Amino acid sequence: MSIYEEVEIEDFEYCPKTYTYTYPCPCGDKFFITLEELWDGEDIATCPSCTLRVMVIYEEDDLPALPEDWDEEDLSSSGDEDDVIIEKVSKLSVAA
Repeated sequence: MSIYEEVEIEDFEYCPKTYTYTYPCPCGDKFFITLEELWDGEDIATCPSCTLRVMVIYEEDDLPALPEDWDEEDLSSSGDEDDVIIEKVSKLSVAA
């Protein structure tokens, strides 16, 4: 497994609506990792547009808590994580 670079979590942009962290990729897209993945101990953020990956340096104590109503099956049961995130954001927008 080849890692492009190690990046501190503070350098990522966090979206509290989708519970995701993103970081700019040299290809023009963004590396992506979910809060749930971080809580599960995963530390590799991937880019959906290229083969580059970065290792996320973080402490679990510094992570925001997952909401109580978080459905762990949402991301794992879907074939496309982006569609799930867009659906969650749409639900949040409608509810607001």
